[in-house]
Amino acid sequence: MSNLRFEVMAEAFRKRPLTVETPKERPSKFFSKYVFNRQKMFKYLSRDVYEKMVDVMDNGTRLDRSIADEVAKGMRQWAEEYGVTHYTHWFQPLTDGTAEKHDAFIEHDGKGGMIEDFSGKLLVQQEPDASSFPSGGIRNTFEARGYSAWDPTSPVFIIDDTLCIPTIFISYTGEALDYKAPLLRSLKAVSKAAVDVCQYFYPDVKKVISNLGWEQEYFLVDESLYSARPDLMLTGRTLMGHDSAKNQQMDDHYFGTIPERVQAFMKDLEIQALELGIPVKTRHNEVAPNQFELAPIYEETNLAIDHNMLLMSLMRKVARKHSFRALLHEKPFDGVNGSGKHCNWSLSTDTGILLHGAGKTAEENLRFMVFIVETLMAVYKHNGLLKASIMTATNAHRLGGNEAPPMIISSFLGKQLSDILEHIERSDRDDLFAVEGKQGLELDIPQIPELMIDNTDRNRTSPFAFTGNRFEFRAVGSEANPAAAMIVLNTAVAEALTSFKNRVDALIASGTDKTMALIEVLRDDIKTSKPIRFDGNGYSQEWVEEAARRGLDTETSCPVVIERYLGEDSVKMFESMNVMSRNELSARNEVKWETYVKKIQIEARVMGDISMNHIIPIATHYQSRLAKNVESMFNIFSNDMATNLTERNIKIIEDIAIRTKNIETGVDELVSARKIANKINDIHQKAIAYHDTVAPKIEMIREQIDKLELIVADELWTLPKYRELLFIR
Repeated sequence: MSNLRFEVMAEAFRKRPLTVETPKERPSKFFSKYVFNRQKMFKYLSRDVYEKMVDVMDNGTRLDRSIADEVAKGMRQWAEEYGVTHYTHWFQPLTDGTAEKHDAFIEHDGKGGMIEDFSGKLLVQQEPDASSFPSGGIRNTFEARGYSAWDPTSPVFIIDDTLCIPTIFISYTGEALDYKAPLLRSLKAVSKAAVDVCQYFYPDVKKVISNLGWEQEYFLVDESLYSARPDLMLTGRTLMGHDSAKNQQMDDHYFGTIPERVQAFMKDLEIQALELGIPVKTRHNEVAPNQFELAPIYEETNLAIDHNMLLMSLMRKVARKHSFRALLHEKPFDGVNGSGKHCNWSLSTDTGILLHGAGKTAEENLRFMVFIVETLMAVYKHNGLLKASIMTATNAHRLGGNEAPPMIISSFLGKQLSDILEHIERSDRDDLFAVEGKQGLELDIPQIPELMIDNTDRNRTSPFAFTGNRFEFRAVGSEANPAAAMIVLNTAVAEALTSFKNRVDALIASGTDKTMALIEVLRDDIKTSKPIRFDGNGYSQEWVEEAARRGLDTETSCPVVIERYLGEDSVKMFESMNVMSRNELSARNEVKWETYVKKIQIEARVMGDISMNHIIPIATHYQSRLAKNVESMFNIFSNDMATNLTERNIKIIEDIAIRTKNIETGVDELVSARKIANKINDIHQKAIAYHDTVAPKIEMIREQIDKLELIVADELWTLPKYRELLFIR
């Protein structure tokens, strides 16, 4: 039993939680300790510069580069008090991760020595090598120049000894090479369009803010067990592994008692997150064993996304400190829930939330219905594009099962809102906007107070569900940069609101009363967007057929779905809203298809390696042991008795022979399919070939290996099994 698996299991069993010292202060006291927020700005900047910075952050005015030197000096002074020696432009390239290059606060003093310095020029702009990041052909090796530029709307922060400056990343020719640049453009577009529509109801509104509250799901596994699984290490998921006899079927993990080691990890993570200004609030066990969730209070979308990217990096770092590995892959374990990043999206002004119902007047309720319906219009018109925004090789494993949304975008509103929309659509009256808010529900239990029940239920199979004052986009993957989905959503809503205003203004110009013009256009959009509304079971085959009849996008192939970015409606939307050009969209698709190919390519190579170097040797070794047993039985007993006694072993020997042969054949076919696909020059067609011919063979081989896992003696199996990976000790 001197098996690596048993050694790492013993190591995992010996793990004890680290002691995490609880801060003596309340979280409100050390929140944003390592963030150069407004409070720090007020302390380290002059009043004039501080007011100019606030104007930039609040009103979107262009940054005056003349103040950059003083801002940089104040930042350095603050940072050096924490022992900071370096700075970096922290940006989000098209890798779904972040990037940083650290430079020291030193310059020549002209006298043969060094001085500490950090100028406004270095704060505002740097020049990373753009050809070394995915660019979809925008930058080549011989065209390396690119620029990172400070985003003053997202505060700088300290990690270890480095001052991190959130930036956008663009090419020498001006195209966006990251997620932040188009995100900021989309936020500007939706703000302008929403402000224009708000003028019908609230003439004093000057700014509309897109808000985001993400819910980050993740798995934890013991680091020693993780290190014994090459597939987990190299692909982020288990390419093989039979179901554990007990996994999530008892529903006993969800909201259950948090394991002691995990509690210590969560506490450590939350303290560090709060110090970095991430307003983490909720933690709990998720549905699958070893699966957990962390969620913050909602924030402005740009800042929320920066915080999510920072949190994922921090999560991996803190997990290793506690002898865990954090798994952010959307489906690390087959047969149990995958992990998503539910994105709760809403719009607000300085006077309230635009998607909040239960207004006191008919005008407020009309406003509520307008923003609800125009969001539905955006989702309806661009449902395929929204699906493309969350479709990846990894998320495709998760969608469509175990409580994850299906690969068809639809919106759940709940009975009350659906009934109201139906009523408005059928009626020709203009007095239609008595939207009820939360209603009391009396329980026959004296100790329990009256509960306030929302005017919508919840549907866990809906990709885009209305949940009271926001829409929850549940289809976003756990390891994705949520900016991809938010860019599409905010741009689509901006387009829908712009169209709504243009049509209302045309009716008003023709002499129609303003209220009647609003209702008339609203009624048209309710009818138009009706196919996107679905309150039923998104997993049923009937829904797939019904969605196709409604004209919704039912495609499930990841490389094909990505094509939606280059549809004429998509290109027109992005260009008309000044978010991305056709060239930028084409480049991003090149990156997406290339990433898809590389992900499947790595999985195929890992599957071939493990199959030939782990699984088949283990299986044939056990087969040889059984064969010796059969041979010895015939040497001891008569043929009849030996035949009877060895019947089971002979069947196992035959089963192993068949399955190992199938695996060998499968690996040969897998290699052949890769070679054929690799000869395709067009990256789009290559991605389709990998989806159609390579990925299915990985699953076919897995089926054979998972059967062998049940046959081969446990002490010989070298890979940690699901029953060991899924339960923290």
